[in-house]
Amino acid sequence: MPIRGLLFDLDGVFHVGNQLLPGAVETLDFLRANAIPFRIVTNTTTRSRASLVARMRGLGLPLEANDVITAPFAAALYLKTLINPRCRFIVSPDTRSEFAEFGDHETDPELIVLGDFEDQVNYPILNSIFIQMMVGAELVALHRGRFWETEAGLKVDLGLFVAGLEYSTGKTATIIGKPSATIFNLALSEIGVKASECAMIGDDIHNDVLGAQSAGLHGVLVTTGKYRPGYENSAERTPDRIIHSVLEVRDLLA
Repeated sequence: MPIRGLLFDLDGVFHVGNQLLPGAVETLDFLRANAIPFRIVTNTTTRSRASLVARMRGLGLPLEANDVITAPFAAALYLKTLINPRCRFIVSPDTRSEFAEFGDHETDPELIVLGDFEDQVNYPILNSIFIQMMVGAELVALHRGRFWETEAGLKVDLGLFVAGLEYSTGKTATIIGKPSATIFNLALSEIGVKASECAMIGDDIHNDVLGAQSAGLHGVLVTTGKYRPGYENSAERTPDRIIHSVLEVRDLLA
Protein backbone atom coordinates (compact mmCIF):
# COMPACT_ATOMS: atom_id res chain seq x y z
CA MET A 1 0.00 0.00 0.00
CA PRO A 2 1.46 3.42 -0.91
CA ILE A 3 2.59 5.93 1.72
CA ARG A 4 0.11 8.81 1.78
CA GLY A 5 1.16 10.64 4.94
CA LEU A 6 4.26 11.22 7.05
CA LEU A 7 5.04 11.75 10.71
CA PHE A 8 8.42 13.09 11.82
CA ASP A 9 10.41 13.43 14.98
CA LEU A 10 11.86 16.92 15.34
CA ASP A 11 15.06 16.88 17.40
CA GLY A 12 17.68 14.83 15.59
CA VAL A 13 15.72 14.82 12.33
CA PHE A 14 15.26 18.50 11.47
CA HIS A 15 17.72 19.99 13.94
CA VAL A 16 20.24 19.28 16.71
CA GLY A 17 20.37 22.01 19.31
CA ASN A 18 20.42 25.36 17.53
CA GLN A 19 21.60 23.93 14.21
CA LEU A 20 19.23 22.91 11.41
CA LEU A 21 20.19 19.66 9.72
CA PRO A 22 20.75 19.54 5.95
CA GLY A 23 17.51 19.22 4.00
CA ALA A 24 15.24 20.41 6.82
CA VAL A 25 13.74 23.43 5.10
CA GLU A 26 13.72 21.77 1.67
CA THR A 27 11.75 18.83 3.04
CA LEU A 28 9.02 21.04 4.51
CA ASP A 29 8.82 23.00 1.26
CA PHE A 30 8.47 19.74 -0.70
CA LEU A 31 5.69 18.43 1.56
CA ARG A 32 3.70 21.64 1.32
CA ALA A 33 4.21 22.01 -2.44
CA ASN A 34 2.95 18.48 -3.03
CA ALA A 35 0.11 18.62 -0.46
CA ILE A 36 1.52 15.66 1.49
CA PRO A 37 -0.22 15.49 4.90
CA PHE A 38 2.30 15.44 7.73
CA ARG A 39 2.81 16.19 11.41
CA ILE A 40 5.85 16.70 13.59
CA VAL A 41 5.38 14.38 16.56
CA THR A 42 7.84 15.26 19.31
CA ASN A 43 8.48 14.21 22.89
CA THR A 44 9.97 17.63 23.66
CA THR A 45 8.47 18.64 27.02
CA THR A 46 10.61 21.56 28.15
CA ARG A 47 8.65 23.99 25.96
CA SER A 48 5.01 24.66 25.15
CA ARG A 49 3.96 24.04 21.57
CA ALA A 50 3.82 27.79 20.86
CA SER A 51 7.27 28.33 22.33
CA LEU A 52 8.72 25.38 20.42
CA VAL A 53 7.34 26.58 17.09
CA ALA A 54 8.65 30.10 17.76
CA ARG A 55 12.11 28.68 18.46
CA MET A 56 12.09 26.59 15.27
CA ARG A 57 11.00 29.58 13.19
CA GLY A 58 13.84 31.53 14.76
CA LEU A 59 16.24 28.87 13.47
CA GLY A 60 14.73 29.21 9.99
CA LEU A 61 12.41 26.19 10.00
CA PRO A 62 9.00 27.43 8.73
CA LEU A 63 6.69 25.49 11.05
CA GLU A 64 3.15 26.44 12.04
CA ALA A 65 1.53 25.46 15.35
CA ASN A 66 -0.84 23.06 13.60
CA ASP A 67 2.12 21.21 12.11
CA VAL A 68 3.27 20.05 15.53
CA ILE A 69 1.95 17.63 18.12
CA THR A 70 3.93 17.68 21.35
CA ALA A 71 3.63 15.25 24.25
CA PRO A 72 2.37 18.05 26.59
CA PHE A 73 -0.28 19.06 24.04
CA ALA A 74 -1.42 15.42 23.76
CA ALA A 75 -1.40 15.09 27.55
CA ALA A 76 -3.66 18.12 27.96
CA LEU A 77 -6.13 16.53 25.53
CA TYR A 78 -5.97 13.32 27.56
CA LEU A 79 -6.66 15.13 30.83
CA LYS A 80 -9.70 16.80 29.27
CA THR A 81 -11.26 13.35 28.82
CA LEU A 82 -11.20 12.84 32.59
CA ILE A 83 -13.63 14.28 35.14
CA ASN A 84 -11.98 17.12 37.06
CA PRO A 85 -8.71 15.30 37.74
CA ARG A 86 -6.63 16.49 40.69
CA CYS A 87 -3.19 16.84 39.14
CA ARG A 88 0.27 17.67 40.34
CA PHE A 89 2.43 18.99 37.50
CA ILE A 90 6.16 18.40 37.59
CA VAL A 91 7.14 20.04 34.33
CA SER A 92 9.06 23.09 33.15
CA PRO A 93 7.41 26.50 33.72
CA ASP A 94 6.93 26.98 29.97
CA THR A 95 5.29 23.58 29.57
CA ARG A 96 2.96 24.29 32.49
CA SER A 97 1.14 26.79 30.27
CA GLU A 98 -0.24 23.85 28.24
CA PHE A 99 -2.20 22.83 31.34
CA ALA A 100 -3.44 26.29 32.32
CA GLU A 101 -7.04 25.13 32.77
CA PHE A 102 -6.04 22.58 35.39
CA GLY A 103 -5.31 23.47 38.98
CA ASP A 104 -2.18 22.24 40.73
CA HIS A 105 -2.79 19.87 43.65
CA GLU A 106 0.62 19.59 45.25
CA THR A 107 -0.39 17.65 48.34
CA ASP A 108 -3.23 15.28 47.37
CA PRO A 109 -3.07 14.53 43.65
CA GLU A 110 -4.88 11.75 41.83
CA LEU A 111 -2.47 12.11 38.92
CA ILE A 112 1.15 13.20 38.83
CA VAL A 113 2.03 14.60 35.39
CA LEU A 114 5.77 14.21 34.90
CA GLY A 115 7.80 15.86 32.17
CA ASP A 116 11.40 16.91 31.65
CA PHE A 117 12.57 19.10 34.48
CA GLU A 118 16.31 18.92 33.76
CA ASP A 119 18.45 20.58 36.43
CA GLN A 120 15.54 20.73 38.87
CA VAL A 121 15.70 16.98 39.47
CA ASN A 122 16.72 16.00 42.99
CA TYR A 123 16.07 13.31 45.56
CA PRO A 124 13.35 15.20 47.53
CA ILE A 125 11.24 15.68 44.37
CA LEU A 126 11.57 12.05 43.29
CA ASN A 127 10.87 10.79 46.78
CA SER A 128 7.76 12.98 47.11
CA ILE A 129 6.46 11.50 43.85
CA PHE A 130 7.20 8.02 45.18
CA ILE A 131 5.33 8.68 48.44
CA GLN A 132 2.27 10.10 46.68
CA MET A 133 2.18 7.13 44.30
CA MET A 134 2.40 4.73 47.23
CA VAL A 135 -0.74 6.25 48.76
CA GLY A 136 -2.78 6.16 45.57
CA ALA A 137 -1.63 8.70 42.98
CA GLU A 138 -1.08 7.49 39.41
CA LEU A 139 1.84 8.60 37.24
CA VAL A 140 1.20 10.18 33.84
CA ALA A 141 4.55 10.46 32.06
CA LEU A 142 4.80 12.77 29.08
CA HIS A 143 7.18 10.26 27.51
CA ARG A 144 9.62 7.48 28.34
CA GLY A 145 12.65 8.46 26.27
CA ARG A 146 15.96 6.76 27.03
CA PHE A 147 18.42 9.40 25.83
CA TRP A 148 18.71 12.21 23.30
CA GLU A 149 21.32 14.14 21.35
CA THR A 150 22.40 17.65 22.36
CA GLU A 151 25.05 19.92 20.93
CA ALA A 152 27.30 18.65 23.75
CA GLY A 153 26.58 14.97 23.07
CA LEU A 154 24.18 12.35 24.45
CA LYS A 155 22.07 13.10 27.51
CA VAL A 156 19.93 10.78 29.65
CA ASP A 157 16.19 11.30 29.24
CA LEU A 158 12.97 11.14 31.26
CA GLY A 159 12.61 7.38 30.93
CA LEU A 160 15.29 6.91 33.59
CA PHE A 161 13.02 8.42 36.24
CA VAL A 162 9.81 6.86 34.91
CA ALA A 163 11.30 3.37 35.00
CA GLY A 164 12.74 3.97 38.48
CA LEU A 165 9.41 5.13 39.89
CA GLU A 166 7.62 2.18 38.30
CA TYR A 167 10.15 -0.21 39.81
CA SER A 168 9.98 1.31 43.29
CA THR A 169 6.17 1.58 43.46
CA GLY A 170 5.19 -1.50 41.49
CA LYS A 171 2.88 0.70 39.41
CA THR A 172 2.78 1.22 35.65
CA ALA A 173 2.80 4.78 34.35
CA THR A 174 0.43 6.04 31.67
CA ILE A 175 2.71 7.12 28.81
CA ILE A 176 1.39 9.89 26.55
CA GLY A 177 4.25 10.55 24.15
CA LYS A 178 6.19 8.17 21.94
CA PRO A 179 6.36 5.16 21.95
CA SER A 180 2.75 5.14 23.19
CA ALA A 181 0.08 4.61 20.53
CA THR A 182 -1.81 7.55 22.10
CA ILE A 183 0.21 10.24 20.35
CA PHE A 184 0.51 8.32 17.06
CA ASN A 185 -3.27 7.85 16.88
CA LEU A 186 -3.81 11.56 17.58
CA ALA A 187 -1.47 12.48 14.71
CA LEU A 188 -3.15 10.02 12.33
CA SER A 189 -6.57 11.46 13.14
CA GLU A 190 -5.30 14.97 12.40
CA ILE A 191 -3.85 14.15 8.98
CA GLY A 192 -6.67 11.77 8.03
CA VAL A 193 -4.42 8.88 7.01
CA LYS A 194 -4.62 5.21 7.99
CA ALA A 195 -1.72 3.79 10.01
CA SER A 196 -0.88 1.35 7.20
CA GLU A 197 -0.52 4.29 4.79
CA CYS A 198 1.72 6.39 7.03
CA ALA A 199 5.44 6.32 7.84
CA MET A 200 7.12 7.68 10.96
CA ILE A 201 10.64 9.07 10.46
CA GLY A 202 12.87 9.42 13.50
CA ASP A 203 16.36 8.98 14.93
CA ASP A 204 15.14 6.92 17.92
CA ILE A 205 14.86 3.19 17.19
CA HIS A 206 12.69 2.58 20.27
CA ASN A 207 10.38 5.60 20.55
CA ASP A 208 10.04 6.49 16.87
CA VAL A 209 10.52 3.29 14.88
CA LEU A 210 9.30 0.52 17.19
CA GLY A 211 6.60 2.75 18.64
CA ALA A 212 5.28 3.50 15.17
CA GLN A 213 5.46 -0.14 14.08
CA SER A 214 3.55 -1.22 17.18
CA ALA A 215 0.83 1.30 16.27
CA GLY A 216 0.60 -0.11 12.74
CA LEU A 217 2.73 2.49 10.93
CA HIS A 218 5.88 2.04 8.90
CA GLY A 219 8.96 2.84 10.96
CA VAL A 220 11.85 4.63 9.21
CA LEU A 221 15.16 5.24 10.99
CA VAL A 222 17.23 8.26 9.95
CA THR A 223 20.97 8.18 10.65
CA THR A 224 21.18 11.71 12.05
CA GLY A 225 20.75 13.02 15.60
CA LYS A 226 21.30 10.36 18.27
CA TYR A 227 21.99 7.60 15.73
CA ARG A 228 25.26 5.74 16.15
CA PRO A 229 26.56 2.91 13.88
CA GLY A 230 24.84 -0.33 14.84
CA TYR A 231 22.13 1.46 16.85
CA GLU A 232 19.45 -0.31 14.83
CA ASN A 233 20.71 -3.65 16.20
CA SER A 234 19.74 -2.70 19.76
CA ALA A 235 16.02 -3.26 19.11
CA GLU A 236 13.93 -6.41 18.83
CA ARG A 237 12.61 -5.37 15.42
CA THR A 238 14.29 -3.84 12.41
CA PRO A 239 13.24 -0.56 10.76
CA ASP A 240 11.16 -0.83 7.62
CA ARG A 241 13.76 1.40 6.05
CA ILE A 242 16.93 3.29 6.97
CA ILE A 243 17.63 6.68 5.41
CA HIS A 244 20.54 9.05 5.87
CA SER A 245 18.79 12.42 5.59
CA VAL A 246 15.29 13.73 6.01
CA LEU A 247 15.46 14.68 2.33
CA GLU A 248 15.20 10.99 1.43
CA VAL A 249 11.53 10.89 2.46
CA ARG A 250 10.81 11.79 -1.16
CA ASP A 251 11.80 8.23 -2.07
CA LEU A 252 9.19 6.84 0.32
CA LEU A 253 6.51 8.61 -1.68
CA ALA A 254 7.81 7.71 -5.13
